[in-house]
Amino acid sequence: MSDHNDHYVAEFDEGVSFDELPDAAPSDKFRFSFTGWIGVIVVTFWIFVAVLGPFIAPYGENDLPFPDAYSEFQKPQPGAWLGTDDSDRDVLSRLMYGAGRTMGISFLATCLAYFIGVVLGIGAAVSSPKVDMVVSRINDALLSLPSIMLGLVVVAAVGSSIPVLIITAGVIYSSIIFRLSRALGMEIKVTDFVEAAQARGEGRWWIITREIWPNARMPLITDFGLRLIYVILFISSLSFLGLGVQPPQADWGSMVRENLGALQYGESIFAVIAPALSIATLTVAINLIVDDVSAHSGGRLSNRL
Repeated sequence: MSDHNDHYVAEFDEGVSFDELPDAAPSDKFRFSFTGWIGVIVVTFWIFVAVLGPFIAPYGENDLPFPDAYSEFQKPQPGAWLGTDDSDRDVLSRLMYGAGRTMGISFLATCLAYFIGVVLGIGAAVSSPKVDMVVSRINDALLSLPSIMLGLVVVAAVGSSIPVLIITAGVIYSSIIFRLSRALGMEIKVTDFVEAAQARGEGRWWIITREIWPNARMPLITDFGLRLIYVILFISSLSFLGLGVQPPQADWGSMVRENLGALQYGESIFAVIAPALSIATLTVAINLIVDDVSAHSGGRLSNRL
């Protein structure tokens, strides 16, 4: 009898492949590899600079470290460790002030984009086909417009300010989040547990909050990091083109634009390289975190993104 049971178990083990296991719901636990921890350290460093930069910066945002020896693009030296910019202001201090604006504007814009995109996307997924079609066609029209061109048109029309930049970037990138949220909502809506909830007579709000959102949460949280990268580059691009954060306020994109003359005349290149490297290190670090989360969260999360 025991030999027969063992033979049956062996046949059962060989015949079952458990193909459904890789498609299990993503885990909420964040696990990082070595490169992921590097990303966490770099992002934490820039968050620290963004929050405390104005308090620990060597000088004010527009102060001159050498008022008695005015000269643009001075090379790094004691008192100005990254040199000075085109107006003889301390590059390090402006970099620290600019971190708060670049990261703050981008984070708030991404949050706004997710609020709009997730609410409309999941709402369209569970609504009637007519409502879904109307909202989706409007979103497709917005999505077909190049983001930079649309941003330039809006900012040029209404003027550049921090609230305008946040709203513009939030609305533009909400169209992409809408598509992801709607796709996740449509996929989850046809699962057995949602159909069972509908058969029990549960309302739409209950299904959204108890069934769809818990299963869509992890992919959306992971995509938040990717979208934050795009928004940082978008805001920096607008500033580089002169339609983002306006002087004398500093952000990383405007610092690159203002100090391009340092490259032309062979002066201190730190005025250009420092903000450019800041953008690069922050975006690469966020990408490392996103890659780690998507790779270790299970399911088809990394493929969806």
